[in-house]
Amino acid sequence: KVLEGYLPARLDADEIAAAVAAIVAETGAAGPGDMGKVMAAAKARLGGKADMSHVSAAVKAALAR
Repeated sequence: KVLEGYLPARLDADEIAAAVAAIVAETGAAGPGDMGKVMAAAKARLGGKADMSHVSAAVKAALAR
């Protein structure tokens, strides 16, 4: 509990989805084949702020459209 006060706030699902959508648009990702490119950018931008398993799921969902 004490350490939680010093950790950065975690992003919620809506914030993760919005960040992933922005990253997909910025990278020009067009499908599941671009997952690595998007995840690399997402890790750089969201690392430490979001659970990367949630980010990965959001990236998969965004690229499946």
